[in-house]
Amino acid sequence: MPAWRRPICTRRWGADSPPALRHKDSTNIMDAQLKKAKGRKRNLIIASTLFAIAAIGYGAWWALVLRHQETTDDAYVAGHLMQLTPEISGTVTAVRADDTDRVSAGQTLVELDGNDTRLAFERARSDFIDAVRQTRQLMDNGQREAAQTALREAELAKAKSDLARRSTLAGTDAISTEELAHAKDAVAAASAALDAAREQRKATAALIGGDSVATHPAVLRAAARLKEAWLANERTRIKAPASGFVSRRSVQAGQHIAAGSPLMAIVPLESVWVDANFKEVQLAHIRIGQPVTLTADQYGSKVSYHGKVAGLSAGTGSAFSLLPAQNATGNWIKVVQRLPVRIELDPAELKTHPLRVGLSMAVEIDTRDQNGKTLADGTSPRSAQVSATANRDLAPVDAMIAKLLAENGAGKAQ
Repeated sequence: MPAWRRPICTRRWGADSPPALRHKDSTNIMDAQLKKAKGRKRNLIIASTLFAIAAIGYGAWWALVLRHQETTDDAYVAGHLMQLTPEISGTVTAVRADDTDRVSAGQTLVELDGNDTRLAFERARSDFIDAVRQTRQLMDNGQREAAQTALREAELAKAKSDLARRSTLAGTDAISTEELAHAKDAVAAASAALDAAREQRKATAALIGGDSVATHPAVLRAAARLKEAWLANERTRIKAPASGFVSRRSVQAGQHIAAGSPLMAIVPLESVWVDANFKEVQLAHIRIGQPVTLTADQYGSKVSYHGKVAGLSAGTGSAFSLLPAQNATGNWIKVVQRLPVRIELDPAELKTHPLRVGLSMAVEIDTRDQNGKTLADGTSPRSAQVSATANRDLAPVDAMIAKLLAENGAGKAQ
């Protein structure tokens, strides 16, 4: 008999065995089989119970947590790349920073040859001084012409008085006809001289206007040219527009560069963000302001970042691609689109664990709060970006202009 068909009991009883022993052996076999069946049933019940508990637990977890979360690993760190470009053309004399260097806002990174701009500045300074002195002389002439007009008025009054006295003696032997004619001619000459003085005074007053030396148009034009020359000289020192790290340096010493040429890029890593590309089927419950938890492949799951949804893009990635898809064809396959969602990170966490532009991130958005909006209704403070070199401080050149005005007597005449 094969081994698998043998009875469980290892003892063998012969045909001549007592009936009581044969009955006892059958009872033991049945008891063993019942125990095995009960054990299998108990194990099946336990397994079914555990499976049911796990299913209920997972269902509760999904209902309470998972259905309020949207996740993606198609997310990358993004940041501003601030190009360093010259405002004037020139020859590079020095480069003060290289790739990976940390620079501060306003720090000089590239220097251009400034000989030509310095000479232009000196010429503009001399022209300004000359304009101030000419305007000062013009105003002095105005005062002198006013005095000349008063003198001509006095001369006319004297001539008229002489004519009046001689007119009373006309027809007598006390005055001759010729002398009376000379008195009349003197009045006419004095009147003409007064008219000429008044016209000259009007012409000078028209040139002067109601301005002082400092506000005269000629002086203001010269001051504007002086400021332009000062700015051109200042622009030979190209400064960092913001604090950050240097990347993509392409400028070399001795190179002649044109205005607007990209020299290097400044990346402010303390203000980076994450662009998370979610499928269009995941966007229904995503709102601005919802909390986000992120992990970076660089640090792994041990380091978590926290942020919030800052905004949703106005179009999908394919819509803004260089060659947008054209689906108006006979052969068309639907492709699930992805929309970039911008996530603002916590600056304190970025300072502790800095990120680099382009790194991969895993994103999880908690969508419980549905009070936010899907589209922004205005600009936010984080959108403001100001270059440290965009508006140069003109206080030094203004102080120099005021000093030149005082040194050349601009405050003496109004």
